[in-house]
Amino acid sequence: MRLALIFLLFSVLASAQEVVPGGGDPLDMARLKNYSSARATSSNRFVASNDDSKRIKPGETLVMADLKGAGMISHIWLTVADNEFGWPRLLRFRVYYDGHKTPSVDAPLGDFFGVGHGAERNLESLMIRDSSQGRARNSYWVMPYRKSCRITVTNEGHRLVPMFYYHVDYRKYASLPSDIAYFHAYYRQERPARKGHNYEFLSVHGSGHYVGTVLSVVQTQVSWFGEGDDLFYIDGATKPQILGTGSEDYFNDAWGLRDSSGPWTGTPIAEGERLGSRLTGYRWHVPDPIPFTKSIWAGIEHSGWTANPDGSVRSGFEERSDYFSSVAFWYQKGVNEELPEPPYGYDRLPFGNATQLVIQNAINDVTTDKGKASVQKEVDWAKDLLYLAADGIGARINIPIDISEAGMYELVGLIAQAPDYGDYTALMDGEPMNVDPRKAATSEIPFPGPEIYYNYLPEVYVAKDRALGMVNLTRGRHTLSFVCTGKDPHSVGYNFGLNDVVLEKVPPLVEEVDQVRTDEAPVSANSSNAGPIYRGHPLSYYLAKLSSAPREQKASILRAIGEFTSDGAPAIQSLDSFLSDDSTDIRAAAISSLAKIGADNPSGIPGLIKGLSDSDATIRGLSALALKSIGPNAAAATTQLAQSLSDPVESVRVAAGEALGAIGPAASAATPALAARLSDKNEGRLVSRTAMEALGRIGPHAQAALPALKEIAEKTGPESIAAQTIRLIEGKEVPTYY
Repeated sequence: MRLALIFLLFSVLASAQEVVPGGGDPLDMARLKNYSSARATSSNRFVASNDDSKRIKPGETLVMADLKGAGMISHIWLTVADNEFGWPRLLRFRVYYDGHKTPSVDAPLGDFFGVGHGAERNLESLMIRDSSQGRARNSYWVMPYRKSCRITVTNEGHRLVPMFYYHVDYRKYASLPSDIAYFHAYYRQERPARKGHNYEFLSVHGSGHYVGTVLSVVQTQVSWFGEGDDLFYIDGATKPQILGTGSEDYFNDAWGLRDSSGPWTGTPIAEGERLGSRLTGYRWHVPDPIPFTKSIWAGIEHSGWTANPDGSVRSGFEERSDYFSSVAFWYQKGVNEELPEPPYGYDRLPFGNATQLVIQNAINDVTTDKGKASVQKEVDWAKDLLYLAADGIGARINIPIDISEAGMYELVGLIAQAPDYGDYTALMDGEPMNVDPRKAATSEIPFPGPEIYYNYLPEVYVAKDRALGMVNLTRGRHTLSFVCTGKDPHSVGYNFGLNDVVLEKVPPLVEEVDQVRTDEAPVSANSSNAGPIYRGHPLSYYLAKLSSAPREQKASILRAIGEFTSDGAPAIQSLDSFLSDDSTDIRAAAISSLAKIGADNPSGIPGLIKGLSDSDATIRGLSALALKSIGPNAAAATTQLAQSLSDPVESVRVAAGEALGAIGPAASAATPALAARLSDKNEGRLVSRTAMEALGRIGPHAQAALPALKEIAEKTGPESIAAQTIRLIEGKEVPTYY
């Protein structure tokens, strides 16, 4: 085994030689290096503080690294504490090379790190490693650049990301060889997969080599989806030069797919063949890259077993209407700018929508049998639990669920795990969920059910997303129950904890499609009904497009303008004109782009001040972020930002505080409002910390806040943020912000 591992290591080094500057060989560890190592990190300026994370407000873009000169990203590690359902799909990860406005890496954070559907799961491979129940993510893809590299993550969700930790490890080179290509990754989706067309991973022109796929599937009908063959058309060929034998074969497994991890292939999510079952598989083509010199089309058929309404076999190979999404990974000469914009935010969730119910708020209406219900606060980094202290088997908790619109819903339970938790099943209005009396077309055995959720874990983890099932619900109140069926032998109790319940409205599922299988050259397409917005155009193209594009495209165009950052200043007037639009999405897109354009847009201040009082919290927060980006020139907004410190939504209060800090001494009129945040015993720590940082930036003009700061400093010590803020206000410390 030891010899095999050594051989594998040498094979990896040899395979990496083509893309890693300096190459690799058996003596590479001992060979002197021609580069220097460095790291960009989330660590904060307060050395004595253990809070080395960043916060990301809804709509905000965090710059993880902004590197200059020739170099190569060698490793990225990150971990996130977030309490929004599907957040790994809602955080958008992008990498820009050499000053280009088009990102070469553009994918949801979770999918880039190998796990789809907005889920957290462990994954063990040589290119991506996710551990700690999927909370620690590592990428070992090498990303060379010649002039610069900028790495960003954008929160396209509706909730504040309270903690985002990261390391970006990189190497600095004097220069790179001419034959070094740029790393790319790109996300796309089809809901459902398009009838009559094979599903596309990637379609680009250029010269390079394809190195990986992450594919995620939501089944819209029962039975095995994965008989589709993978297909690769190289350099304009009309027949695929690489043709597979089935979906599980592409992931190097056989006779179906199950949870697994391996160096080059694996399936971190494999839920079976029920309606709504999810799968994610990865396939790294590192030992077997697929070169192309002119173009490549890579994809897979969406065909498999289909069933009649009673579950009997209709076909063993028929096109299916499952939901597909994917990330393609490749290296290419130059930066690719021909791909369409990926879907935005919630449009990337499995069903394109989600309503997250904070079920702890219903504690007064919760009933129990053989146990007692309570609410546990801040159990696991900003996550609360509806907790059942259970007496044993048969313990039950009943939770009211209010449905505002009748229809079919998929319910997802964010269920905690712990050393004293038991095994539970789910009921809706007293009936078991996730039960299907039919059998899969590929099996003689009916679907097992009801499903049991095993919640024992040696540590506390909040919370694993569990698909509870799809069910038709009438308008009005329903009851979701969880019943204890037993426990793991290692568990010391039968308890149960639920973070939140998520309702996803399921559109009508198309179970029957005309049979189509074709080997002709594929046609590229995007899932948007209005057609794709392609990247790589000059600013003038998008400005002209705004006047002629259909309304459903305007938000995408407005967001594309923001990618020009400070170079987008000529678009300010056009962006301002959309700040009063009736569409929340359009207003948000316009304000988000104004924030990215930054300090060059003080002419937009009146519209942004108006946005601070918008009915939508996301708009209010984005307006504050845009004012933050303007900095001292936004002093005219001080009064309105001070009022926003009392906004009912925490992320808006945080954004307002940061904007006041960016304005600096000119925001001294907001000192009483900032001090009031420190004196409010019910205020959260994120707002309090932001208020202290803002007061420190205001400096000596914030003397009125000293009493509140000194009260906090007495409790937190001389090296706390409060104590350092006092020194800044008293002029005893020089501000050093980065």
